[in-house]
Amino acid sequence: FDPRHYLGTHCYGFPKTGPHRLRFLLESVKDLRETLRKKGSTLVVRKGKPEAVVRDLITQLGSVSAVAFHEEVREISEW
Repeated sequence: FDPRHYLGTHCYGFPKTGPHRLRFLLESVKDLRETLRKKGSTLVVRKGKPEAVVRDLITQLGSVSAVAFHEEVREISEW
């Protein structure tokens, strides 16, 4: 969980993630973790800036050959 997602937005100061969205995210992560556990796997959940958290995980694991990620769209393009 990236703490920056819980700050106000640039334009209007509204939180990017309000209480309802946060509850949905937490329930979704909990469900995903349980589903993976039933299949013999697990889910790593961390709080922090992704660029630091992923770096630390790679260092801890030591034998990572690939990392995939999704970048959030920051601006809406004009049509």
